[in-house]
This record gives sequence, structure tokens and C-alpha cells, in this order.
Amino acid sequence: MTTTVGIPAGWPATAEQARAVQDELRTKVVRDEAGPPPGTGHVTGVDVAYDDERDVVAAAAVVLDAATLRVVAEATAVGRISFPYVPGLLAFREIPTVLAALDALDRPPGLVVCDGYGLAHPRRFGLASHLGVLTGLPTIGVAKNPFAFAHADPDTPRGSASPLLDGAEEVGRALRTRDGVKPVFVSVGHRTTLDGACAHTLALTPAYRLPETTRRADALCRRALREATGQPERG
Repeated sequence: MTTTVGIPAGWPATAEQARAVQDELRTKVVRDEAGPPPGTGHVTGVDVAYDDERDVVAAAAVVLDAATLRVVAEATAVGRISFPYVPGLLAFREIPTVLAALDALDRPPGLVVCDGYGLAHPRRFGLASHLGVLTGLPTIGVAKNPFAFAHADPDTPRGSASPLLDGAEEVGRALRTRDGVKPVFVSVGHRTTLDGACAHTLALTPAYRLPETTRRADALCRRALREATGQPERG
């Protein structure tokens, strides 16, 4: 079942309004909790897909058993795109539908893994942090690229890491999840540590570069978008 979502009343309409919300909520990020141990309980991936021409966004939340990585629940939500494309403010395009997908789950999500950033964000408040503060859930960000931050190339073996740096500040880590394959970029969202976020990421990548949470949520939100827009499935 797919939930249909409207744009929330009072949702920011300008970049200035969105940055003010970020400034207010950023003070509520919790960075000194260990978070759930990797491989325990549930872990949930969230992701979104857009059709800007049709003004549609689809979100998916997929719950895995953290020990076996077996899917135990999933939900989708579809709505209007709630904010224009502005770098650094992408969470405002995604949050309403992601929240609706999480709310539609039939069990607690546990740790939430976002396909994007937490503290590794120019304003230190990417989607993972934003979602964590609004829900109270522990969250991490695992991104495909380093945004604007510098990093040394990690050593070749899986599990090698190097700091993701903004000047001298470590905002995340470049983490090698496959031997010799391009790293992913891990950051704390809310109620976790960077060491814990990296450990979760490695636990979620037994066979591929990207976490199983992200892979499953990506496929599901794309399918939900195709269904919502009446587009044929690609062969």
C-alpha cells in the first residue's frame, strides 16, 4: 500500500525560510550516543525518486533484520515535490514523503540509513540529521560522493577509511566497502557515533558497495514512482 502525501502546512517555501529551520533544528542533533550495536534489531533504508516534470516524489522505507539482512517490512509514500531544487536544502524536497513512508511501517524501524548526508553537509544538517531530529530515531548517512569535502584515498582493503574533512574538522569518513572499489561517504545523522556509523555500513555491505538498505529502498521507490506516474517498467 502506498500513502499519498500533501505538502505540510507551513512548510518552508524559500531558501531563507529553510535555512532558518535548519539553524533551529541543528541545535537538537545528539552526537554523544552510541546507537544500536551493528547486526542487532532492525535497520531501515529510506530513499526517494523524483519526476520533476510531473511534480511527483516517491519515498520508500525498507526494514531489514539487521542480523540476516532479510526484508521484514516495507512501505512507500507518494506526494508533490515540496521544495525547489537548492543544493544544501534537498531534505526539504524529501522529508514529508520519507516521514509518511516511515509512519506507514508496521514495526519500529530501528536505525535509519539515508542515501545522503548527516553532519557531512555544508550546514552540518543533511537529510540524516534532519530526519533523526524530527523522528527521534538513530540515523546515519551513507552517500555515493563526498559533496564538497576533502579526503585521502583509503587503503585498498575493505574496511579501510580516511577522514572526510572540512578544513581540520572531520565531518565523516570515506569508507571502503569492497576491496579496491570506490569508497562510500559515511556521516553521523543523530544519536550515533561515527565509529558506529562505519560499523553499521560494513555490516550492511556484505556483497556490494552500497548498503543493502539503500539498494532495497532505491529499487522500491523507483517502482513506486513508475506506478504513480503510469510509466512502463524499463527492460
